[in-house]
Amino acid sequence: MLLLGAHLSTSGGIATAFERATAINCTAFQIFSKSNRQWKANPLNPAEIEQYHQRQTETGIPLVVCHATYLLNIASSDETIWHKSVGALVVELQRCELLKIPYLVLHPGAHTGSGIEAGIARVITALDTVHDRLPDYHVKIALEIMAGQGSTMGSTFGEIATMINGCRQSERVAVCFDTCHALVAGYEFRTVESYQAMLNEFERTIGLARLKVIHLNDSHKNLGSRVDRHAHIGEGCIGLDPFGYFLNDERFKEIPFLLETPKNDDPADDIRNLEKLRGLIAPS
Repeated sequence: MLLLGAHLSTSGGIATAFERATAINCTAFQIFSKSNRQWKANPLNPAEIEQYHQRQTETGIPLVVCHATYLLNIASSDETIWHKSVGALVVELQRCELLKIPYLVLHPGAHTGSGIEAGIARVITALDTVHDRLPDYHVKIALEIMAGQGSTMGSTFGEIATMINGCRQSERVAVCFDTCHALVAGYEFRTVESYQAMLNEFERTIGLARLKVIHLNDSHKNLGSRVDRHAHIGEGCIGLDPFGYFLNDERFKEIPFLLETPKNDDPADDIRNLEKLRGLIAPS
């Protein structure tokens, strides 16, 4: 079973995402476990947790991914923001552990003018701090490949690899690949040859074994633009066919493919984008 879905709302309670997922035939999906616009999070109560697990069992959806709030910046040179981000990251991981969510997707953050080397050092320190505070946790942080806007970190495989390899418990860190981000960061994959070449570079630099989540998004902007603007599948600069390269790659048969495309007419947009992707899947 191919793991294919979208980022879904948890409005009305965290377990409600399962109803939204089944309505559009998702076999996996992504959520925020708390408000994306606030630092604070109301603790999950036992009834919420039980209902979440019950709905997952009833729907048979095997994999849910969580995305950390965009407010976090573990690369920040501002000590207040850095400490606040580390504390909030701990809370997000605690929530994932309670819900048995295996991966928390995290933007590495922005160095805010202090430079790439200093930013990477702060990311590594943050990851080590979080891991030390939460020993024996199963949930892994999945660092996301970024577009490279402004001082954003993680737009190259090398930067991501340096962050991971610098951690004392690097086995607790995975990677999330975003198709829009990768293209605008400068990675070409729109032909069979360039797709394979890019993945060969990923394997040499990071290792494909670390790749645990794939975001499927088309891009309003072209190769190397470093502008992060997601588009509907097949309606941007990536086009339709390259998504099939990912979906039909045997190496990714157990990895969730998740939409983060615009939702101007939710859920119709997700339904339309998912239908396009399913149309690319080769018969088994």
